[in-house]
Amino acid sequence: MRPLLTLLVSLSLLSGFGFAAGAAPAPRGGTLIIADGVDATTLDGHLYTDSPTAERMDHICETLFDMTPEGRLEPRLAVSSSFSADGKRLTLKLRSGVKFHDGTPFDSKAVKFNLDRILDRETRAPWRSLIDRVTEVVSLDPSTVVLLMNTPFSPLLVHLSHTGTCMQSPTAIQTKGVDYARSPVGTGPFKFKEWVRGDRVVVARHDDYWGEKANLDEIQWKVIPDDGARVLAVEAGSVHIAKRVPPREIERLRGVRGLRVEIVPSLRTIYVAFNVTKPPFNNKKVRQAMNYAINKEAIVKAILAGAGRVSDAPIVPAVFGYSKTMTYEYDLDRARALLREAGFPTGLKAVFHHPTGRYIRDAEVAAAIQGLARRIGVELELQTMDFASYIAFLNKPVTESTVQMYMLGWGTVTSDADYGLYSLFHSINWPPPGFNRGFYKNATTDSLLDRARTTLDPDERKRLYAQAMGIIMDDAPWIFLYSESQVTAYRGEVGAVFMSPQERLVAGKGFLRR
Repeated sequence: MRPLLTLLVSLSLLSGFGFAAGAAPAPRGGTLIIADGVDATTLDGHLYTDSPTAERMDHICETLFDMTPEGRLEPRLAVSSSFSADGKRLTLKLRSGVKFHDGTPFDSKAVKFNLDRILDRETRAPWRSLIDRVTEVVSLDPSTVVLLMNTPFSPLLVHLSHTGTCMQSPTAIQTKGVDYARSPVGTGPFKFKEWVRGDRVVVARHDDYWGEKANLDEIQWKVIPDDGARVLAVEAGSVHIAKRVPPREIERLRGVRGLRVEIVPSLRTIYVAFNVTKPPFNNKKVRQAMNYAINKEAIVKAILAGAGRVSDAPIVPAVFGYSKTMTYEYDLDRARALLREAGFPTGLKAVFHHPTGRYIRDAEVAAAIQGLARRIGVELELQTMDFASYIAFLNKPVTESTVQMYMLGWGTVTSDADYGLYSLFHSINWPPPGFNRGFYKNATTDSLLDRARTTLDPDERKRLYAQAMGIIMDDAPWIFLYSESQVTAYRGEVGAVFMSPQERLVAGKGFLRR
C-alpha cells in the first residue's frame, strides 16, 4: 500500500466541509482505500440506482446544490436560486469558470442537456421523478438557466442535490454512447481512472478542479463482499476504511490499537417488500400477518447489536414529513388468525430474494425472517444474488417480474418525505425505471403524494404525508423492519473522516496522518 499523507480535502471526499481555520498547508499524495461490500452497478450518474454507486459518482460528478450532513441545502454548481411568485418558475445562476474533466464548459447549455436527458423517457432514468414536474429547461444565457413547471414543486431544490441529477459532460455522453457508463466525466475534485468490475473503482485527483484541490492522489473503493474479510483487511492495514462492520465486532475492534469504530444513524430504512399483484401477497391480510410474525426488536438487538431502530413509519424521524405512524408488534396469534382469514389456515410457501454484503448482516436478517415466518406456517425459500444482478432482477416490469418478496433499503438522502414516499409508493414509479418494485398501487395514496409535492405550505405537506403513511402502513406492502445505523472502522492514520447520515464519507477538519 502506498503511504498515506493528508486529507484536508473539503470537497475532496464529498461534502462542503472546509479547512480548519489557520490550518497548516498539507503535503499531497497517497491513496485512500475504502473496503465496501458491493461494487458499483453503472458509472452513469443518471442511470444508477444504489447508494454505493452514488458514493463513487459524488467524487466525479457534482450537483447543482449540496445537502450537508446536517441536512442543510447549500449551493454547489449553482450559486443562487429564485422562484416566481406562483412557484412555477425557478431561475438558477450558475458558477462561472467551471469545466468538465474533458474541457467541455459547464454552462446553462450543459445544465439543459443533463436535465433534458433525465426527463427524456427514452433515457429511462430512474431519477426522472425527482424533476418530473419540470416541463421545460431554458438556457437563458451562459450563466442562467430557467426551469418551468406545470405546478409548484416543493422539493425541487433538495432534489437537485441528489446524485441522480448530477452534471455530466454532454460531449462525453454524446461521443461515448453506451461506453460512457464505464468512463464518466464530471466536474468534481476527482476524475475517473479505472473500474475493474467486481474488484475496484479508482478515481484520481483533478488538478484543474474549480474549488479546493484534493490532497490525495487517488481514492480506491475495494470490493470485499464478506463482512469478516473486510474487518480483517482494515485490521491488517491493506485498506484504510471498512464499511458496514458487523455490529458484534464493535467492542472488540475498539480495543484494537490503531483502529477507531464509529456508529452513525442513517436516513436508510430496511424493508422487505411484497409483489402485491400476485398471490399470495395480493391479499392484505397475508401481508399484515407477515408483519406481525416478524420480531423486529429481536432482530435489531440480536443481529444488529442495537445498531438500528425499529420502524414506526416508512421513513425515519430525521426526514421532513415524518410522523410516528404505527409498529406491527410481534404477535404470532394475530398473525396466524390473519392467515386463516385470508384462506391459508395451514400456511403457505414463497420465495424470498435478498442481497448479501449490501446492508448490515443482511443475509443473517433474511435467515431470521425465514425462521420467524416458519412459526406461522410460512415456508420461505431464500435466494441470494450478487447485487448488480439482484437489482436487474427486481427492475423487471410487472408483466415479466417473478419476484414474490425481496429485501432492500432506501436512504432518503434529500431529507424530504417526497423522495422516501413518492419514489417507493406512487404507482407512477413501477419499474422500469421506477423504484416501486412491489407494484403497490392505491389511488388515495397516489393523490395524497401528488398533493404533498405540489403544495408550498410545509404544514399542509406534513398533514398529507401523515395521511399517506397511515394508509401505507395499513396496506402493508412491506414488512417494515428498521432503520440501520452505519458502523465504520477506520485506520488510526485516517483523521477527521466520518460517515454522514446520507451514507457518504465526509472529510472534515483534519489529516490523514503519516
